[in-house]
Amino acid sequence: MAWDVIVIGGGPAGLMASIAAREQGASVLLIDKGNKLGRKLAISGGGRCNVTNRMEEQQLIEHIPGNGRFMYSPFSVFNNEDIIHFFERLGIRLKEEDHGRMFPVDDKAVTVVRTLLDQIHRLGVSIRKNTRVIDIDYSDDQTAVEAVHIEGGERLETNAVIIATGGKSVPHTGSTGDGYPWVEKAGHKVTELYPTEVPLTSRDQLIKSKKLQGLSLREVKLSVIDPKKNKPLISHVGDMIFTHFGFSGPIALRCSQFVVKALKKHHVQDVNLLLDVFPSQSNNALIDQLRSLLEQEPKKAIRNIWKSFVPERLLDAILEQQEIDPYHTVSTLSKQDLERFANTLKSLPLSTNGTLPIDKAFVTGGGISTKEVDPKRMASKWIQGLHFCGEVMDIHGYTGGYNITVAFSTGFTAGKAAGEESQYNNH
Repeated sequence: MAWDVIVIGGGPAGLMASIAAREQGASVLLIDKGNKLGRKLAISGGGRCNVTNRMEEQQLIEHIPGNGRFMYSPFSVFNNEDIIHFFERLGIRLKEEDHGRMFPVDDKAVTVVRTLLDQIHRLGVSIRKNTRVIDIDYSDDQTAVEAVHIEGGERLETNAVIIATGGKSVPHTGSTGDGYPWVEKAGHKVTELYPTEVPLTSRDQLIKSKKLQGLSLREVKLSVIDPKKNKPLISHVGDMIFTHFGFSGPIALRCSQFVVKALKKHHVQDVNLLLDVFPSQSNNALIDQLRSLLEQEPKKAIRNIWKSFVPERLLDAILEQQEIDPYHTVSTLSKQDLERFANTLKSLPLSTNGTLPIDKAFVTGGGISTKEVDPKRMASKWIQGLHFCGEVMDIHGYTGGYNITVAFSTGFTAGKAAGEESQYNNH
């Protein structure tokens, strides 16, 4: 039989596309090479599934630094509020947490996956799991989709194909870059792939010594310094962790794509970072606070006084680096040493030589060029019936519900358009 719409990939974008296409009355076949649908969704948000983010649209787009402006059109079809209503309509109660993040009340990603799968079954979407797509056939003049070839030689005719195969990050969930060759065969450009939302690596002595390994810092500011202008390219405030290979935690992940781009653009081996341990305080206020703590206990060693204020291992590392005797008292600590110590807490120099590889990243940067896709339909600008959605596109956001919002929004937009067009063509 011929299908109106074939969706390739059972991640968040593909599941949503299948539902949206079927709701238009199209016959829909969802194909996935794995034995389980929604695998990436099931581990998202630490297993809790951050389904979207309840921010104003403009703010939301600012949190999608990889071609976020493209999302104005898909959001006009299906935005974050629509995602919330969609799940609530299907019986999932959601709750709002810090920074607008939306989670199911039961904190279980499997609830979200199950609800999507239940809806897919209820609507009568056909599913083929453990099925590998080999190729997509286009018409002789390369203007329309004709069929999908699957392993074993079967050819499935169709009016529309939605490619929702994901990127190359988190490969154990099935994201291994399968969609890119089919897209290039259609004449579309796939921009260079790179890891984003990924831990940073470092050759700093502080890292090599492992003195700070495992140390978590809360509400600090990390800046990536432009190698040419020597000014911050980007700064993020939040939590960070020192690891045995470099830096991780939300703000390190958010800085990663800027590090990757700076290394490539400026052909440098390392990019400088600055860490501000007390971003909410000015240098002078910090100096006053450190001095005040010392003056309250003038006979005590500075290390014993400051360790309640500065994380102990970081305190030891900076004192050692600056050759300040940790057992000085306030009377023997020079004014210059105090100021130097405070300034370092405000701008601790670090560096990074890159990131962990793309298979260790949460998100893939790069993908199908947004310039060649109609954003209102998530459709190829020159091949009828070819649609794309989710991480296979060159669109990426920070962690915090932004990538999943992109997946659901582009998935719904692609599915709705493919479903409508196939119905129109059938009549």
